Amino acid sequence: MTNSAVSAPAAHSAHYAFWPKRVPRSISAPVTSLWRNIAISAERFPDKPALVFFDTTISYAQMQLQAEKLASYMQRHGVKRGDRVVLCMQNCPQLVIAHFAILRLDAVVVPVNPMNRAEELKHYITDPDAKFAITTADLAPQWAAASDALEPALRLQHVLVTHFADSFGEHAKADMPPAWHDWLLSRHAAPAVQGAQVHNWQTAMLEAVNLGPVQAQPGDMAILPYTSGTTGLPKGCMHTHASIMHNTVAGGLWGGNSAENRTLCVVPMFHITGMVSVMHSTLCAGAALIILPRWDRDLAGRMISRHKVTHWTNIPTMVIDLLASPSFEQYDLSSLMYIGGGGAAMPQAVAQRLWEQFGLRYSEGYGLTETAAPSHANPPDSTKQQCLGVPFISAQARVIDPNTLAVLPVGEVGEIVMHGPMNFQGYWKNPEATAKAFIQIDGLKFFRSGDLGRVDEDGYYFLTDRLKRMINASGFKVWPAEVEALMFKHPAIAEACIISTKDAYRGESVKAVVVLRHTHTATTEQEILDWCRENMAVYKAPRSVQFVAALPKSGSGKVMWRALQEAEA
Repeated sequence: MTNSAVSAPAAHSAHYAFWPKRVPRSISAPVTSLWRNIAISAERFPDKPALVFFDTTISYAQMQLQAEKLASYMQRHGVKRGDRVVLCMQNCPQLVIAHFAILRLDAVVVPVNPMNRAEELKHYITDPDAKFAITTADLAPQWAAASDALEPALRLQHVLVTHFADSFGEHAKADMPPAWHDWLLSRHAAPAVQGAQVHNWQTAMLEAVNLGPVQAQPGDMAILPYTSGTTGLPKGCMHTHASIMHNTVAGGLWGGNSAENRTLCVVPMFHITGMVSVMHSTLCAGAALIILPRWDRDLAGRMISRHKVTHWTNIPTMVIDLLASPSFEQYDLSSLMYIGGGGAAMPQAVAQRLWEQFGLRYSEGYGLTETAAPSHANPPDSTKQQCLGVPFISAQARVIDPNTLAVLPVGEVGEIVMHGPMNFQGYWKNPEATAKAFIQIDGLKFFRSGDLGRVDEDGYYFLTDRLKRMINASGFKVWPAEVEALMFKHPAIAEACIISTKDAYRGESVKAVVVLRHTHTATTEQEILDWCRENMAVYKAPRSVQFVAALPKSGSGKVMWRALQEAEA
């Protein structure tokens, strides 16, 4: 679809008045494989810490060797160039090592949220045609159940299982929150998977390295992260070595990366922000990545203090939580040079406290899975609060009328669209959705974000609403259609509509409006909530249920979800 409307040049370049003078407006990214980034860092800094996990430090040379051992092991078990390999685990060194091992084989990483349950995981086996999965022992039973439930031809053929304890020293427990001991230190027995070989991480680490040259080209697919939408199942976003490489390098320039940086990684690395802006950018620079498996405010405070963390990308709820800790005064945040993130707006009072108490400007950014994380970012020295920022390095953006597709002037609300080398190539095996996702403006291909916003006279973008039906719970995107589809599998539910509720901490939470089958009228709210937590990722699961006799419907029979949402508001 083409729009020939003339852009307003002032609106599209005004932000350069606030552009960091040390940062180029556009870059020529390396044309090498993403694997080469850590290979070069290992050649330059072999003994320098690459990964820090509780009491364990892995050097760049060790990280590269372990990735090559794993790549050789996977290659011996059939993984070849272009194959999609599922990677599903919480943050830990094995996630990083496995990620780059897959890239070393010129294969494709399929990152999967470890909070997903077996019913959801089936799609991540069948849609990318994955035959090899890498996961942790605590999650392996869910993958076994998912694969076993499929037709034999569609099942996984190999499951490689690691334990968190594979990366711990003997003193790890000293730092670990007591509630995590069983989760992180236990060695669970790996389950059998029908028709598949189950492999052990430690066995793979005994493999002799036997690899050919890297052959991946910039246009080859490297990462296939999944994003849900307004309808249907999650869609795979085809990212090439080039699109990920651009934001890897650009993110490093924007954040002031150097080999001396120490980056706290607590945002999940299965998510595009943690993967690209944190993991890839940090390791490309030869810096140290301090890894936490999930959020704990006091553990984060101790790690920032002990390791003199310089860079911390997060979601605002993490900062709010840390500042509220009774132990906060014990922590030393003086080493922080950069703090920022996205996924939700940072409350103005909290941003002001960061500035007044620590001299830190919280730099909010914006992007989607389709844009390899940032398409917009606030200039670190010229931030605006509760603002998406300006178009990122090499990127352009516009605000368009979502109906006429005309480019709108400064101040008017419309759909935010973006163009640049960070954009994905399209949705995996879904040409129809791909065609709808892009628009031509002034001869350039722009991605339609589905988010409504405006641009001010300085060229900064602000989010105002959503074109897509989506709930933002602590930075995790919840797509109601996906949750509804899962809920319909409950035997007591005749109809369900998912809406959002206000949540003082999470921003928004998930609420289910449910019509029960006449045969199950004794079903309770708690029974529904418990079932949802067993069958879907915890962030998707409804926090409350409202039973109704009928859902409001239009003349054509469609559920009028907006009426329920407005009533809730």
